[in-house]
Amino acid sequence: MTDYDDIDFSPILATTDGEVITHSRVRDIRLPSGKVLALITLDNGRDHTRPNTLGPATMSQLGDTLDAVKARAAAGEIQAVGITGKQYILAAGADLSDIGRVRSRDDARLVAQLGHKVLGKLTELGVPSFAFVNGLALGGGLEIALNSTYRTVDASAAAIALPEVFLGIIPGWGGAYLLPNLIGIENALEVVISNPLKQNRMLKPQQAFDYGIVDAIFPAANYLEDSLAWADAVLAGKVKVERRNEPGKLERLTKWPIAIKVARGMLESKIGTVPKSPYVALDLLDKAKSGTKAEGFAREDEALAELVTGDQFAASMYAFDLVQKRAKRPVGAPDKQLAKKVTKVGIIGAGLMASQFALLFVRKLQVPVLITDLDQARVDKGVAYIHEEIGKLQAKGRLDGDTANKLRALVTGTTDKSLYADCDFVIEAVFEEVGVKQQVFGEIEQIVAEDAILATNTSSLSVEEIGARLVHPERLVGFHFFNPVAVMPLIEIVKTPQTADAALSTAFVVAKNLGKNAVLTADAPGFVVNRLLAKVMGEAARAVYEGTPVADVERAFAPLGLPMGPFQLIDLVGWKVAAHVQDTMVRAFPDRFYANENFHALAELPEVVEKDKGGRVTGWTKAAEKVLKPAVGSAPAPAAEILRRVQDGLAQEIKIMLDERVVPEVQDIDLCLILGAGWPFIDGGASPYLDREGASERVFGDTFHHPVIKGIGG
Repeated sequence: MTDYDDIDFSPILATTDGEVITHSRVRDIRLPSGKVLALITLDNGRDHTRPNTLGPATMSQLGDTLDAVKARAAAGEIQAVGITGKQYILAAGADLSDIGRVRSRDDARLVAQLGHKVLGKLTELGVPSFAFVNGLALGGGLEIALNSTYRTVDASAAAIALPEVFLGIIPGWGGAYLLPNLIGIENALEVVISNPLKQNRMLKPQQAFDYGIVDAIFPAANYLEDSLAWADAVLAGKVKVERRNEPGKLERLTKWPIAIKVARGMLESKIGTVPKSPYVALDLLDKAKSGTKAEGFAREDEALAELVTGDQFAASMYAFDLVQKRAKRPVGAPDKQLAKKVTKVGIIGAGLMASQFALLFVRKLQVPVLITDLDQARVDKGVAYIHEEIGKLQAKGRLDGDTANKLRALVTGTTDKSLYADCDFVIEAVFEEVGVKQQVFGEIEQIVAEDAILATNTSSLSVEEIGARLVHPERLVGFHFFNPVAVMPLIEIVKTPQTADAALSTAFVVAKNLGKNAVLTADAPGFVVNRLLAKVMGEAARAVYEGTPVADVERAFAPLGLPMGPFQLIDLVGWKVAAHVQDTMVRAFPDRFYANENFHALAELPEVVEKDKGGRVTGWTKAAEKVLKPAVGSAPAPAAEILRRVQDGLAQEIKIMLDERVVPEVQDIDLCLILGAGWPFIDGGASPYLDREGASERVFGDTFHHPVIKGIGG
């Protein structure tokens, strides 16, 4: 058993320069019964845009504060201790910048041990401790609550979560042991592993209450007063706190091991075996069913030390920084003062993609949205889809009745293109063919105002060529969404040599108002994401046509760590779309990209691949095998060769894209891949992975990053 009082924490306490310290301020509150509760308020002195974080100096100060209130409790001065946060925020967890500066495994272990030492004091005060979760509580913030005796939550709290697995680590300050012993193994698996792997899903306060993470939930209006009154009632024995989801002996013996086994199988099916943190977390949750809290905390210490010093955490910190900082300040975006005010949006087309655009624009901008198509039946179908989706949001409680009615009224559909006249921003969602797009923009340009912005959602065609027949090509900008439109956070904004700053600025402002992250790219084939995915899919296709079984090809790509294999991805985006993108890339760069005419024959089939229950591709359908047979060779490639070819191909293509200034820096490529292709945080996008795997050195004799982004080892 670790005696945290005997540990020398000076190595990490000496590296607190630059830490924004979250102070632990204490005030006594006399409860209605006459008892005194010492209330600790965590506050870093900044507004809500800079959440409380828990760096080494913060934790040291909190530890001193808890020692002081423990002494007062022993002296009979106080009968309870409460801990809460500044307005809207309890704490957003450990200070990741501090953890990222850790220089050895021993220091990483100290970070975990300091957290256990300090937060563990919350159960050793000699009086009950109450966590009043008044707002955001992530990671270490939630672990403050878990280490307390009782917990309440503000019904308006922004989010509650243990997101560590998303970042390549584990809940290391008690979460992996305390949570399953509080709410049961199935709920804990959801919170610790499943939610982080679902694009870092968070809990709402009601969900936290339903799971049993918190004991009571109160409205925002009188949250603290209600919580204090509830605490007083608990102290008096008037309220009996029932831990309704706390696991019993039977669950530990039977349900627990079965749940772990099922979860392991699901992980292997869904994400493969490359990511480390989900499996480390799974092992910790498994072992939490028995043994002491001290043993559980000691296991967390070792697990966190191992993961914090590994490659995947280093890459995750790089990716996290891109998403949290670079994505919010797009490189190359013109002054937003140049943007045209958008008061009405036009969407050319009424198919599924166009209807998804319309739904997003009307929800986020709340301005009139016009859709058109070739005939009224298509228009009516598009409008009906939008109304139906608004109805679903209303049924889920995400829109109230008045807002839903307002949004429906803002969407109109017609075949009369003259109604585009007062649109400020018009985007097309028509067939992916240059001539078709030129034709529709040619018609619309004669109707809209001279300063109206035109946007194309093309995925791989030349934006400049699409605008070649426009009288004002400077108003045209690429505005490339990713599917599904409502979910994927990236928009590639494409600038041609003619694009005016006003059009570009408007595009960036609109993207931000839609809740999307925008990255500026030059007008190059495939832009960023599709160009690199075409490389991945092309190498997969090459291996198949050489004679490699499709399941072997999928497995060969597993070390990339992508959320799905290449043929699973093709099946998702559509075989016709994939064939079109491959053709586009081969026409542009015939020496570097692969396509096969036979691919188009496959694309005509209703079903091409067979999958297992987890969605992984296991083989071809009989119809696909028949189509493939005459085109497939008899020289299957080994897995190592397939992987090396795709690694080297990606390294070469990224280097060329940087040399050609498709984007300003390699960070923009990684950001695009993370936000637009689901490239995992644990890779850091593509470039850190390619550096670590030696592909960059093999291809161009250098690395993308100096120093290479990797862990610090033992």
